[in-house]
Amino acid sequence: MSEGRAPEAVVWDLLRGAITTRVLGLVVDLGIPAALAAGPKPVDALAVETGTDAETLHRLLRALASEGVFTELEPGVFGHTEASELLLGGTDWAEFAHLFGGVWHRAAGEIQADGREPAFERIHGTDYWSWLAAHPEEREIFDRAMAEGRERRTDRLEAFAWRGDETVVDVGGGNGSLLLELLERRPGLRGIVLDLPETVRDEEALGERIEFVEGSFFERVPRGDVYVLGTVLHDWDDESAARILRTIRRSASGDSHLLVLDAVMRPGNEPDGSKWLDVLMLAVLSGKERTEAQWRELLAAGGFEPVRFHEALIEAVPAADG
Repeated sequence: MSEGRAPEAVVWDLLRGAITTRVLGLVVDLGIPAALAAGPKPVDALAVETGTDAETLHRLLRALASEGVFTELEPGVFGHTEASELLLGGTDWAEFAHLFGGVWHRAAGEIQADGREPAFERIHGTDYWSWLAAHPEEREIFDRAMAEGRERRTDRLEAFAWRGDETVVDVGGGNGSLLLELLERRPGLRGIVLDLPETVRDEEALGERIEFVEGSFFERVPRGDVYVLGTVLHDWDDESAARILRTIRRSASGDSHLLVLDAVMRPGNEPDGSKWLDVLMLAVLSGKERTEAQWRELLAAGGFEPVRFHEALIEAVPAADG
């Protein structure tokens, strides 16, 4: 909401967004958050440590500090703030900074309004998933980023009336982080993670209660009692998303449940991050964020019937005529 802000400030913040995203990603990739983990340092020392130009680095950090990411304690000496500490290596925010400030940033700069293929495909000559398969280091970063907010997403799954002994199939579940969190809370459950072979995971860490199955959710999905789609369907256009749902429907019994962890776009002009993620889809993928009406239509096309819309969680069951 822009109430109370000058119109010029609203427009300026939008105009500079591309610059701030790139600078944040660049500073994370340079390792600046880790370099400051032990305490503040002069920018000259940071430049030597990271192999950068001191004046350029100073200008980048000074700009970020003006927004509360890092702080310039005295001229040329920078330290952490609560915001910049979120970017320390291995955190979900650091992975997202790399993605938004790197390959996604370039694709966003090529968004067009022609309704054709995503900008990423025009730039790289292939779709994002194939590109990830050819760049395992980027695939690993992507999988770690997708584990972002697993505690919050698991909290949302608590809205479902668990029996307590179900087999849960996490369809497109990446490295299994969501199931690990869920099964830690509910020790009677067993889990199956389905994802592509190139998914970077630690199968030993999954333990005896979680099995990783290599495969495509367009072809086959293991049988289970509860199927979870954690921020998967928004990556795909309606036709492809319906194919994923129909694949699940073929394996699901009449008593199975489907839990879709995805945003439901709200009407009106209130701030809504899903509306910006929707634009990101134009840049990188073929998917989109959906309203409740669009979710109902998609689920019906995939052979499911929604029974409840929770906060960022849709509960559905197989349709009787599916």
